[in-house]
Amino acid sequence: MIDQAQALRHLVHSKDLRSAKTTKVVTVTSGKGGVGKSNFSLNFGMALQNRGYSVLLFDADISFANIDVLMGTPAKYNLIHLLKGEKSIWEIIQIGPSGLQFIAGGSGFQDLVRLREQELEYFAEQIGKLHGHVDFILFDTGAGLSKETTRFIAAAEETIVVTTPEPTSITDAYALIKMVNSMGYQVPFRLVVNRVVDDREGAQTADNIRQVASKYIGIDIPVLGYIPDDASVSKAVRRQTPLSVAFPNSEAMRGIDRIASRFLMEERSQSQSTSRGLSGFMQRMKKLWS
Repeated sequence: MIDQAQALRHLVHSKDLRSAKTTKVVTVTSGKGGVGKSNFSLNFGMALQNRGYSVLLFDADISFANIDVLMGTPAKYNLIHLLKGEKSIWEIIQIGPSGLQFIAGGSGFQDLVRLREQELEYFAEQIGKLHGHVDFILFDTGAGLSKETTRFIAAAEETIVVTTPEPTSITDAYALIKMVNSMGYQVPFRLVVNRVVDDREGAQTADNIRQVASKYIGIDIPVLGYIPDDASVSKAVRRQTPLSVAFPNSEAMRGIDRIASRFLMEERSQSQSTSRGLSGFMQRMKKLWS
């Protein structure tokens, strides 16, 4: 894996990989922990990549950064090395299973919230270099509505909210959406319901959130899909192997594949001119941090 990463960095330094394509920034979040958000982020990213799209998964969970653990790919470098000026953005990009690119968060985000203006400018400059490098950057945020998570939600082009049919998960997912909306951020949300018994339970869960959101805060929240409750997920976690690699034909992975297909279908139906790209993301991020 390290050889692959070194090859990537050499290629990036020796050639300009950026193209005319726009890099779209998507945040994945949840109202509470334990709903399978990081597992979804990882396997959703791999599902997109398996369909021919390039993806960079950015672990933005301050308290429980664990994407590298889920992949069984220890990260040699993480965000802290970038913030300290020890490594460039290209050097902290790691390569996971199936060539998935990722950036480990570690303790780096705790330092990110205390950045001085000059340091934030450097961070923004480095992140900005990723424009055109991949089709999608997925930010896997922490659960709940911390200041840091709010900034990523508000700056991204859209946010996928992962919930489960449990009442507390539903309540917390709606509370997160309501809070972001009350702050004046016009964020396009989309729902994913994880660990459902069947599609009927998934639809009922999603409808509960959508109806309340429509009635009380006046927003429509489209549904990307549902993921069956599947023992294969916990087995993959114990193996420290992505579900898409360990159990590609499992019920849960088929659910994620359907979500990825729907996501891409909706992306193609949208005008490219509506995409604000990575530059827009960093502009909004700097405003939110000021």
